[in-house]
Amino acid sequence: MSKRDYYEVLGVAKGVDEKELKKAYRRIAMKCHPDRNPGDAEAEEQFKEASEAYEVLSDSRKRSAYDQYGHAGVDGAAGGGGYGGGNGNFSDIFGDVFGDIFGGGGGGRRGGPARGSDLRYTLDLGLEEAVKGTSVKIKVPTLVSCKPCSGSGAKPGTQPKTCSTCGGVGQVRMQQGFFQVQQTCPTCRGKGKEIGDPCGSCHGQGRVEETKTLSVKVPPGVDTGDRIRLSGEGEAGTDGGPAGDLYVQVSVNEHEFFQRDGKNLYCEVPISIFDACLGGELEVPTLDGRVKLKVPAETQTGKLFRLRGKGVTPVRGGSAGDLLCRVVLETPVSLTGKQKELLQELKGSMEGTKHSPKQSSWFEGMKNFFGDMKL
Repeated sequence: MSKRDYYEVLGVAKGVDEKELKKAYRRIAMKCHPDRNPGDAEAEEQFKEASEAYEVLSDSRKRSAYDQYGHAGVDGAAGGGGYGGGNGNFSDIFGDVFGDIFGGGGGGRRGGPARGSDLRYTLDLGLEEAVKGTSVKIKVPTLVSCKPCSGSGAKPGTQPKTCSTCGGVGQVRMQQGFFQVQQTCPTCRGKGKEIGDPCGSCHGQGRVEETKTLSVKVPPGVDTGDRIRLSGEGEAGTDGGPAGDLYVQVSVNEHEFFQRDGKNLYCEVPISIFDACLGGELEVPTLDGRVKLKVPAETQTGKLFRLRGKGVTPVRGGSAGDLLCRVVLETPVSLTGKQKELLQELKGSMEGTKHSPKQSSWFEGMKNFFGDMKL
């Protein structure tokens, strides 16, 4: 049976560039690969045909001969059937095209030194500590390099040997259908080395568990969600690789008086009916101590007073925020009979006058809403 035109097999035009050629081959190979179509003779034949076509057209010398003389110009040069032979171009495509099938790819050794994992530690702070900054000691369980073997995993006085299975590469070639793919060496698990006499402390792992005590300097102005990075304080690397980092995640606890919103602080200040009516001076708390707050006469509950610069200086710089105090009118309780009489007398003296502007406007609004209904 005569062979089909190679360009037709891959579904590309004669002047196709290398990138589009590879993309076309990849599409067919992924669809028709025998390992994805077990027992399908037609798919296997299509895969062989596409592989042969790609082997020829991906090689500039073979492609030139094919363009001039057709199949006669490349007979016997297509690797004995179009899969597995030929030059480096064709073998290199396996890693690019089939890496996602077999998890291998054309990459090199997977072993060797590897960076240790990063760690995270949640640090609970009080509001004062977060605003003013502090220094704390923390204990972190982690993996550290084994001291007796210096992290090699081999018994002191001995050294790991080159893996006899992979020759130190960390990978072995395995036959998968019509071609070879690389897989992690099962003997050394990708490290490229074997430990004949393991270290008694780490049992050949090169790392041991340990709880480290670290000092963390917390800068002023941090807030919940901020992270402090301690370089090199994560897990130790393997085979001499660098250690990971430790990320200290800040969590600020709720405060008895203050709520934080960015660089501003908020608090509620109870105020008596007398101070609200007559005005006065209140003592309010700040993170720097108590300060005096002047309240004008006829102050209504919910009124906000701003104390500038009494908030938080942001950790990334800038001016300090403010403290906003909301006064809350407190109703007297446990009144004596005499006190109740005085209040009744005061109430009577205020009837018919507009001493409660909000209440008056509210009742007027209600009347309009219900169409002047008698309440």
